[in-house]
Amino acid sequence: MKVGVSVAVIRRKIGLVVLDIISINAAVLLSFLVEYEGTIPFDIKKNLLLICAVFTSTGIPVYYLFHHYNNLWRYASINELIMIVSACLTSVLAAYICCSILFPPMPLSVYLLYCFFSMFFVGSIRLNYRLLRRLRVIISSNGVSDSKRVMIVGAGEAGAMVIKELNNHPEMGLKPVAVIDDDMTKHRSKILGVPVYGGRESIKKVAEEGNIDEIIVAIPSAPKDEIRKILNECKKTKCKLRTLPGIYELIDGKVTIKHIRDVQIEDLLGREPVKVDIEEISQYLNDQVVLVTGGGGSIGSELCRQIARFGPQRLLILDIYENNAYMLHRELLRRYPHLNQKVVIASVQDRPRMEAIFKQHRPQIVFHAAAHKHVPLMESNPTEAIKNNVFGTMNVAECADKYGAKRFVLISTDKAVNPTNIMGATKRVAEMIIQAMNAHSNTEFVAVRFGNVLGSDGSVIPLFKKQIEEGGPVTVTHPEINRYFMTIPEAVQLVIQAGAMAKGGEIFVLDMGEPVKIVVLARDLIRLSGFEPDVDIKIEFTGLRPGEKLYEELLMVEEGLTATKHEKIFVGKPVFSDLDTLRKELDNLKRILVGSDEGLVEYMERLVPTYKPMRKQIGNAVG
Repeated sequence: MKVGVSVAVIRRKIGLVVLDIISINAAVLLSFLVEYEGTIPFDIKKNLLLICAVFTSTGIPVYYLFHHYNNLWRYASINELIMIVSACLTSVLAAYICCSILFPPMPLSVYLLYCFFSMFFVGSIRLNYRLLRRLRVIISSNGVSDSKRVMIVGAGEAGAMVIKELNNHPEMGLKPVAVIDDDMTKHRSKILGVPVYGGRESIKKVAEEGNIDEIIVAIPSAPKDEIRKILNECKKTKCKLRTLPGIYELIDGKVTIKHIRDVQIEDLLGREPVKVDIEEISQYLNDQVVLVTGGGGSIGSELCRQIARFGPQRLLILDIYENNAYMLHRELLRRYPHLNQKVVIASVQDRPRMEAIFKQHRPQIVFHAAAHKHVPLMESNPTEAIKNNVFGTMNVAECADKYGAKRFVLISTDKAVNPTNIMGATKRVAEMIIQAMNAHSNTEFVAVRFGNVLGSDGSVIPLFKKQIEEGGPVTVTHPEINRYFMTIPEAVQLVIQAGAMAKGGEIFVLDMGEPVKIVVLARDLIRLSGFEPDVDIKIEFTGLRPGEKLYEELLMVEEGLTATKHEKIFVGKPVFSDLDTLRKELDNLKRILVGSDEGLVEYMERLVPTYKPMRKQIGNAVG
């Protein structure tokens, strides 16, 4: 495929060079004929071939330097026209200098005429290329039946580029027929032949009257909140929604087909990009040995991606599963070829292995993201939840203390607050461990607590997408269940920022915004996929799963809440545990791990006073 493309490119470039050579020589000849009214003097005629050779040998290299043979002329615009003029002027100057040295003086008007003719010929070649390609597009588009009718939201440069791209690619089966823009001065006008009908308030009306199949939101420079409002208007239609990424993601500022993507549920959150203190983060991560446990998971891998930007001395990616860790390693190798990274395959439950890793690598910063987090599965497997989330955390924390790590950041969860499931209870114990450790260690131990992240392993969004692909139904446990949501990059940026602010012992709580009903997410996702909820795709309520809450909390009553210098990061008042007492309790817990699950749950209730198992709540309610 690549060979075929490269051959086609070479052929196109050779063709343009040949045509330019012909154009240059034709321009020279015409210039003399016009200057001397059809009769070229003998002293010039005898040198005419050499003069043509000089103009050619100066013109072609100049055109090459001005990228005449690299541009895709089907996308030519005013910038390319300016480039042609500049190249022709430069080539004339170069030819004038060479001819003044090699030949008797020639009238300046000859050079001026040559400049005009060369601009005309070179420009005509490129214009005809565009016209011929456009003609092929029109002919080929006639063979494309049932093209989908597309509405473009945004009549700016991005919108115009989208229209141009769709017109140039009829094979996509998308025909732009309407444009929407809030700028009233553009209403009743046309963008590349496509009419602008009105502002966002007319989206639904135009979609219905114009039989619109798809909507493309092409406003990459708009604030996220504004995009969310526009998408909410688009959701009132039955059209499939697509969008462009933010302008910061369009490196060259040019829009191509590959940039147009389906609207994702993250777009509907309407959050502005998180602002972080780059200098503060760099100070504690730069030139440090950084360990990320659970580095192959959804949170851990994003932590590694973002940490890599800050130039750690070494990045250690620790995970028990080799596939994800290996793929991340390859990705980071491509993006950061000079990054000193190492994949370590190990379980945090294996204390001797943890000892060996810490002794060998001496990590200075530890992000502990390794954990079992699937609520229903952990309800039926409490032993594994405790082994991994409690004793795994204890192993890593004690090794960090023993081998002199500067800072230890635990990735916690809102499910640790007044937990109703074993997963949440184990994460609360993990928080207790790091707070108790902090009081007896030179290592700064902190926890960062946040809610659900969109797209993470085991989250509802991938499940909903799969159910929609299969034609439904989309299953929701309860019509009133809601959750706090963040994107993975947003959560990780705040985790890293919280790590920079740590002094030891804090539980940082991230501002998750307003909670979102899961059923609303389901309906939005169905609409984004081009279907009507409860018409095309049914929604079924299946009942709360074991250990599942209707509402999640981010803070216990006794913790309070204190603001930090970052608007999205808060600190809960520490509720410390005595380390010696906690260790005795954990020793007792370890002894009963081989017993029944019921015994484990009972002991976790004693260890975490705020833990109220859902099964007991239901039993009490029934009694």
